[in-house]
Amino acid sequence: MGNIRKVPFDGVEHYKIHGRTTKERNPLTFFWTGSGIEVNVSGSEVWVELYSDYDCFEPWISILVNGEVISRQMVLKGMQKICLFRNMNPKVIKNIRLVKDVQAMPDDEKHCLQLYSFELDGEFYPVKERKFKLEVIGDSITSGEGAIGAVCEEDWISMWFSSQYNYATLLANKIDADVRIISQSGWGVVSSWNNNPYGAIPPIYDKVCGPLKGERNTALGAHEKNDFQAWQPDIIVINLGTNDGGAFEQPEWRDEQTGETFKERKNEDGSYQEEDLERFEWTVRAFLRKLRRLNPNAYLLWVYGILGNSLLSSLQNSIHTYQTECEDYRVSLLELPNMEEKEVGARYHPGKKAHERVATIISEEILNRLSKPER
Repeated sequence: MGNIRKVPFDGVEHYKIHGRTTKERNPLTFFWTGSGIEVNVSGSEVWVELYSDYDCFEPWISILVNGEVISRQMVLKGMQKICLFRNMNPKVIKNIRLVKDVQAMPDDEKHCLQLYSFELDGEFYPVKERKFKLEVIGDSITSGEGAIGAVCEEDWISMWFSSQYNYATLLANKIDADVRIISQSGWGVVSSWNNNPYGAIPPIYDKVCGPLKGERNTALGAHEKNDFQAWQPDIIVINLGTNDGGAFEQPEWRDEQTGETFKERKNEDGSYQEEDLERFEWTVRAFLRKLRRLNPNAYLLWVYGILGNSLLSSLQNSIHTYQTECEDYRVSLLELPNMEEKEVGARYHPGKKAHERVATIISEEILNRLSKPER
């Protein structure tokens, strides 16, 4: 073994950051599901120094060596030294990834995970570029909620989130892409599953990590404008609408402090009220315009299904109207098959098998779409 030396992260020459974050590198903050750091290193051992904090939702991480998960663990509060590997051949260059498994947690203002330094007896080497840059936008399915854990699990806790077994990461692996995930459990296009209009992805999309609350997250830069020029996706997959459909079945949302209320409404015959469907469709079109303005060259693929498809016709109408109005045909809709009973994971969410099937279906669609000449 060589001499172990400590390298502050802002002194590391070669690396790749995954997930949206700010320009700050001392320390580097991980906000979203699947955010993390990738390095190529020689040496016999590597450690990282992480800072973790939380009130109720602790960060979990996965460690990958040469593309395979070799460790998954909760990161305790405070400064922690975590070993990524030991006693490996010092002359061989290893690809190492440390990835946050847990989504951003707006209901826990203390939830935080940061990288301060590496300790190693080797050197850093350049990390290769992958074929595509992929962004995936969604809700709990995209956050990998329930993708790990037994079917019987019902607790809403950090432990049942997985960045590695969810379809976004599996899809990225299939098409050779770096992936960024923008997702929040329960959130939708217009409102959250319980009719909260502040649980919507489109208004916060242009921020680094808009769902987060509190002074510390503001100071960390969560509410800054995201730098879209620094990272432009080739493909954006949007998987939203499941919670909007669920909101029609839920009671009215009410803010106890302000008295504000909101409700997606049904008619007496059980159908959805036309006014609310029109609002959903208008918001989908507005979001597509926003995505195109900020990501002018990306192919936009809206996927929908897995846990029901009650708003499928509204999405079809929205995307067709958007294509016609904007003359933008690098946009399409893909209906996904419902989760099968044998694919159920924790918290009655899609398990690993469901995510694998969905990743295969979406990868085939993407490669087929990208192989066709533009209209």
